[in-house]
Parts: sequence; structure tokens; C-alpha cells
Amino acid sequence: MGARGKKGQFTSNWGFILSAVGSAVGMANVWGFPAKMGSNGGGAFLLAYLVFIALFSAVGLCAEYAVGRRARTGALGAYRMAWASRKPALGKAGGALGWLPLAGSMCIAIGYAAIIAYVLKAFVDAVTGSLMTVDTAQWFDSFSLTPYSVVPFHAIVVIGTLLTLLLGAKSIEKSNKVMMPVFFLIFLALAVRVAFLPGAGEGYRYMFSLRWEELRDPMVWVWAMGQAFFSLSITGSGMIVYGAYLDREMDIGSLARQTALFDTIAALVAALVIIPACFAYGLDVGAGPSLLFVTLPRILQDIPLGGIFAVILYVAMVFAGVSSLQNMFEAVGESLLHRFPKLGRKTVLALLCIICLGVGLHMEPIFRWGPWMDIVSIYIIPIGATLGAASWFWVMRREDLLDEVSRGAKKAPGALWYALGRYVYVPCAAILCLVALVMKVAF
Repeated sequence: MGARGKKGQFTSNWGFILSAVGSAVGMANVWGFPAKMGSNGGGAFLLAYLVFIALFSAVGLCAEYAVGRRARTGALGAYRMAWASRKPALGKAGGALGWLPLAGSMCIAIGYAAIIAYVLKAFVDAVTGSLMTVDTAQWFDSFSLTPYSVVPFHAIVVIGTLLTLLLGAKSIEKSNKVMMPVFFLIFLALAVRVAFLPGAGEGYRYMFSLRWEELRDPMVWVWAMGQAFFSLSITGSGMIVYGAYLDREMDIGSLARQTALFDTIAALVAALVIIPACFAYGLDVGAGPSLLFVTLPRILQDIPLGGIFAVILYVAMVFAGVSSLQNMFEAVGESLLHRFPKLGRKTVLALLCIICLGVGLHMEPIFRWGPWMDIVSIYIIPIGATLGAASWFWVMRREDLLDEVSRGAKKAPGALWYALGRYVYVPCAAILCLVALVMKVAF
């Protein structure tokens, strides 16, 4: 059953799912998933990834939606509620812990906005046709290595995204009902075009052939676990705020499964574009950001109607980036508004704009952006995600969590679900945190 349409709530299951998928679908899907799949065994990585997606969506994502709905607010209030449920005096400590994942959302939003500014520049150059005639490596270097080279695009991205948040869940839902279907259609069109490239078949064979020796490599499983964990945005902050906007009658478990399904489809469709194209041209599929700004434009230059497909590609990427940025800003903005209600929503959004542009404009060159995102991804996000997982399954009262997850469910989860959360999901989060900290690995 859909929500009742109250102010500040999602008005339908479909609107919520598209918004949650919009949050999850982003750079992690478009270059992160194909790059990790291409570097870690292809089909073996895919199998491990699907295992973790099933587990993390059923348990971790479900828990974050439930905690947000029970608290009726984002990270700061949710952590306070979870810890206070164990003992009222612990509420203040829980609220203090909530600042860390919240800071992670803000820090990653600052870096994320810079890379979306790159995407917007690529879109403009694709529209003018100049992208089809340049040396793509030199073109990318011309703005990615130069300070303050994409300031107008950066400002448009930040201000434009914040404007879509003025009405909270209602405006997020409306924009994602347009952006996400268009994203899927565009990438499906690109995948069909790539299928006709000579040599693309080798890419498909690599993606879907299962090599047992790869499955015996523990790092394949670690990389797949990390990709699944962060692709679903279960970082102890972002999905909590979307859960806060859920109606009490919605089936959280069903919503979590559907979010994971569409997020996985997005990742696979992106891989069906990038991996076969890289095999067809003998290019490195693990190239990271340069996949979008060097590899794919080079391929598009060589195919009929490449200019049109370039415009299509970067429209999709702008939509994917903005939908993820919406979630990061909303996670921070809603919690600040809950903590300091006298500020008002417009004031909070203006404050986020000042912080994001004030810091982010200095992060535009890739040699600054990269280290910034590494620090956030290695330290802040994994620690925050682990704190969240432990807070829901080791601190929050078991009865409270199960009560909220069961509300509106056709089949209420029980002891097995809770045991998976406590003894499998939380250890997985801790393992990823330790791997990130010890090996300095950015998932």
C-alpha cells in the first residue's frame, strides 16, 4: 500500500523506490562496478557481488529504512533513538556518534559535486560537437589538472541539486520519477549499440564465464562485498533519511529488495556498455574516472552517430550524479533541520551550498579530488557504516528493531533475520572497515 501523501512523505512505493535507486545509482555503478568486475575475475566477481547484494539488501538496507522510519528523522535523531532504546542515558552518546556518518555524507557530497561538474562539461562539449574532434586524453587533462576550470558547471550542479530539495521528499520523488527511467533507457540504448562493436563478444564472455580459480581468491570476495555495501548506500546515513519519509504501512523488506534489484540492473547495464566496449578497443576497463572522460569518448568518436550517443551518455550520467547528490544533501540537511529547527529549510540548504562550493571549488583538479575522496572512502565512510550496523544490531533493543521492520510486512522477519544482521552483516561491515584502514583501500 502506498503512503498517505502527507507532507514530507513519499506518495507511492514506486516513487520511493526510484528515489532510493537514484541515491544508490551513481559513479559506483557506472565506473566503479565495471572497473572492479573487470579487474577481479568477471563472472566470479559478479557471483560474489550478487550474494552480498542479496544479504545486504535483506538485512542492512532494511534495517536503515526501519531505523529512519521509527525515528522519523535522519542520522542524528536515529542514532540517538537507537542508543536511548537500550538505556535513555545513552541517547546523547548515540546522537554524538551520528555526526560521523553525517560528516561522511557531506564530505563525499563535496567531492562528488566536482566530478559531476566534469560530467556536465562533457555534456556541453558533446552538444557543441567539440568532444568528437579532440584528443580525449588531452581534453580531459585540460580541465581535470587545472584549478578552477569548471567553476560555472560546479555552481550549476550544486545550486541546481539543492533547488530540487526545497520540498523535501516530495520534490526528490518528482525529479527521480523522471531522471531514473531516462537513465535506464539511455544506458539500455548504449548497451544495444555497443553489442554491435567487433570484438564485444569477448567482453560478454569475460563477464559471464565463471572461473573457479577466481572464486578461491579472497580479495575477489572482499572487493565484491565492498562494492555491494557501498553501491546500496548503506553507510549509516543516506538511506536512514529516506526511511524517515516512509509511511507506517509500507513493507520495508519489499522496498529494500526492489531497491537492490533496480540498483543491480543499473550496475549490470553499465557493465554491458563499458566492459564489451573496452574489450572491443583493447582498453583498460579498470581505468576509473578516465573511463568516462577518455575511454568512452574515444570509442564514441569512432562509431556512427557517436556524437548523439555522447550526448545521451552524459545526460544519463548527469541524472545519475544529481540523484545521488540529492540523497547526500538531504541526509545532512534534514538532520541539521531536526537538530536546529529554527534555521528553516531554505537557510539550511543555503548553508550547504556555501559549504559545498566553498570547499569544493578547491577540489576540482583531479590531483586534489582523488586524495580527498580517498580519505573519505578509506576512513570516514567505512567507520561510519560500521558504527551504524553495530548500533542497529548490537545496541538498539532487538524488540524495537523487529517491531519496526515487521510493521506493514506481509511476512514479518524473525530470529533468523536478526541473527544474520548481528552475526553476518555487522562482521562484514567490520571486515571492510579493517581492510580499508589497514590496506588503505578505497572501496
